[in-house]
Amino acid sequence: MPEPERGPQQREPQSESLLTVVIAFSANLLIAIAKTVAALLSGSASMIAESAHSWADSGNEVLLLVAERRGAKPRDAAHPLGYGRETYIWSMFAAFGLFTAGAVVSIYNGIHELGASEASSDVLLNYIVLGVSAALEGTSFLQAYRQAHGAASARKVPLLRHVLQSSNPTMRAVFAEDSAALVGLAIAFLGVLLHQLTGSAVYDAVGSIAVGVLLGVVAVVLIDRNRRFLLGETTSPQVRDAVLGELLGHDTIERVTYLHLEFIGPSKVFLVAAVDLAGNRPEADVAVLLRTAERRIEENPYVEEAILTLSLPDDESLEPRGAVSERQARQQPA
Repeated sequence: MPEPERGPQQREPQSESLLTVVIAFSANLLIAIAKTVAALLSGSASMIAESAHSWADSGNEVLLLVAERRGAKPRDAAHPLGYGRETYIWSMFAAFGLFTAGAVVSIYNGIHELGASEASSDVLLNYIVLGVSAALEGTSFLQAYRQAHGAASARKVPLLRHVLQSSNPTMRAVFAEDSAALVGLAIAFLGVLLHQLTGSAVYDAVGSIAVGVLLGVVAVVLIDRNRRFLLGETTSPQVRDAVLGELLGHDTIERVTYLHLEFIGPSKVFLVAAVDLAGNRPEADVAVLLRTAERRIEENPYVEEAILTLSLPDDESLEPRGAVSERQARQQPA
């Protein structure tokens, strides 16, 4: 049975996601300290926004580390479907933190500084900090990019599509935050530069507002994706067809009339299916066959739990879309 996102034997190891978060946290903490010093010395609105952004990112990485740890706990009697959804809960907390501590503070600071008329000062320090920040953010982004690109290549889908659809919220959060950080650095650079060239602090203030709007958009997207997975996100049609094909490949399963696949954590699904078993067997044998098939399905590391029930005689059979297309093609006149 194929993995919900990557394919056979290609699951993203938890250690890779953990490494991505650790690198992002280390980079953001160093950047936040440097930006804060530069902001205090220069009074630049864009630098103040960037320092708030980096402190928000640093706090978010701590929440993402908690998400990785708590979401990896094995299931128990109190949580028969495991703790995978905790990953989405803590990732949502991180997204809210990005919105409040990053977006709101940056926009408020920019609006407050719109009427300022102070000349720019210590711009060299700002440029140095922005350059060092770009290098550190770039290092963190490359790790997130490698993880996301590898998974996207395995799924044979575009990178951004995989990032948005992935059931791994920590990878998505780090990728989105690092991307926003690099764009934010470019905005801050323009704000500082235009302030220096024109002597008008308006450009610096507008830069702060622009950084805040950027963070707000990213935060809303992350919040929405985590909300969808908490509600019960299904797998893609391609994965559903592949799983359906695997079920029909079982010796004891003659047809499938219902199939439900739902993410309950990163790369973990809950499977429910109605099947028609081959032949006519006594009730006791049917129960044993169903339980045996469930256990075989659950041997796949991406299926947390599988529940099989019997189909009704008149239920319509499900077929993978590829099989339907091939049958329709054979029915077309030559």
